[in-house]
Amino acid sequence: MLDFLMHIEQWLPTLLDHYGLWIYAILFLIIFAETSSVFMFFLPGDSLLLAIGALCSTTAVIHLHYMGLLLFTAAVLGYMVNYYTGRVLGFKFFHAHAKFLKPEYIAKTNHYFSKHGGKTILVARFVPFVRSFAPFAAGAGHMNIFSFMLYNLVGGLIWISLLLGLGYGVGNMLGLAVDVF
Repeated sequence: MLDFLMHIEQWLPTLLDHYGLWIYAILFLIIFAETSSVFMFFLPGDSLLLAIGALCSTTAVIHLHYMGLLLFTAAVLGYMVNYYTGRVLGFKFFHAHAKFLKPEYIAKTNHYFSKHGGKTILVARFVPFVRSFAPFAAGAGHMNIFSFMLYNLVGGLIWISLLLGLGYGVGNMLGLAVDVF
């Protein structure tokens, strides 16, 4: 099961054949799970988005614009859940592990997110391991919610649009190359 989840992009055509339009719900849940939990960092967000874009270019069953809107929603909602989880559990987590994480580390985290939080949330979308931890740390560091949401929305839009678009473009080019030969 873990291997399947880690390489789900390879199973997309099979999933589409077996589940049809339910592929929208499946992919929503995968992107939401990756972005909403620090424990789901192993899910293949970037490669999955590229593969979904390519699949959109080769099939009439799923549409790029609908998929983009759906996955953008999943990514933004996932980050919001992760942020609030960090906001509620972050201090408790830090306090429980006080041997390793001292109160001054919490103060430094708060200061960091006050100063660089927006850039971190934006760039974290493109760094697989960091993508799962940045919103949790932003919540634990009490990053301003309005600032967080602005960068969450912009970052989610860029991440989803760029990778789906690249996948779609590559899928079209490969489709044209196959047609030529």
